[in-house]
Amino acid sequence: MRKILILIVSLLVISLVAVACASQAPSPEKVVETVVVTVEVPAEQAPVQPQGYGTIANRVRERGKVVCGVHTELLGFGYLDENGRNIGFDVDLCRAVAAAMFGDPEAVELVPITAADRGPVLQTGEVDMVSRNMTWTSKRDAEWGNFTWITFYDGQGFLVHSDSGIKTLQDMDGASICVTTGTTTEKNLATTFADAGLSYEAVTFEETSAVYGAYEEGRCDVATSDKSQLAAVSAGFANPKDHVILDITISKEPLTPAVPSGDDQWFDIVKSVMWGLINAEEYGVTSSNIEEMKSSDNANIRTMLGEEGDWGYSVLGLEPDSLAKAVAAVGNYGELYNHYFGPNGIAFTLPRGLNSLWSEGGMIYAPPIK
Repeated sequence: MRKILILIVSLLVISLVAVACASQAPSPEKVVETVVVTVEVPAEQAPVQPQGYGTIANRVRERGKVVCGVHTELLGFGYLDENGRNIGFDVDLCRAVAAAMFGDPEAVELVPITAADRGPVLQTGEVDMVSRNMTWTSKRDAEWGNFTWITFYDGQGFLVHSDSGIKTLQDMDGASICVTTGTTTEKNLATTFADAGLSYEAVTFEETSAVYGAYEEGRCDVATSDKSQLAAVSAGFANPKDHVILDITISKEPLTPAVPSGDDQWFDIVKSVMWGLINAEEYGVTSSNIEEMKSSDNANIRTMLGEEGDWGYSVLGLEPDSLAKAVAAVGNYGELYNHYFGPNGIAFTLPRGLNSLWSEGGMIYAPPIK
């Protein structure tokens, strides 16, 4: 702007001088002089990035793998298969990020953590990402790190023995209840019973497996946690039909992967991968038809798969086909859900309900990739 003002002032001075000279010239003829001025327009400046931008992302790139805090004992979400390999819905979200970063879903280091570990490992940056059935709350968002995107909608419920006679919250007055300590589950339980004027005996454990082991052994009357977790654990009991999940929901539990604070680029990378899996299901892009869909008539699909345009990958330091690699590795959101929880899922059957796409009456929704 300063250069332009100087140029304008200079032109005005030249014009005034020319007029003055013309008024003093003896010749009656007017002389018209054309002055050609070349203005140099500075190149567009790159956006100013916040302090710390790329710090975690660059560390991940240099290391060549994504370090993820995960569960190892929760069927369907994070558990060990018969070969000792850590698999599950949450674990595959980590693998999707690795596929987007390196083209290899196995470029991960899976770190088993307890529920109580989740906040500390984010705060210290011990892991790059936590994907371990973790509820997003305002306090955790303020204290722990950056929560990326809701990947599973859940709610807290209660598991009881079928012959217990317990059907309502009031029936649990004075009951012993097994719960994992250091969780929103423990706080929700205390708040709900206090509000209802009911008493209970809390039987707490740090390890999730210990909670259900104690419950199955009869050391408590009730077990409480997210309903998806109750379904997962009871499916693995010796006699699953001897247990029932009550039709009571006492909380909102939006389960969300999170990353440490301080690096917006890494935060955006992980979010974008989650968005890619969801958008892929909306567009009908699957792990098996990606190559075919790259030539789709839909420009949004071609953009998402890296065939044209820039959906933001250049700023994130990713390849154009990063999201395509993520979908190819673990499937779109629906494929991933059905792999573990669908009618023929390898873990257990859990109707999608709120975890259906928004276009099908559910809550799963993501910004467009473009």
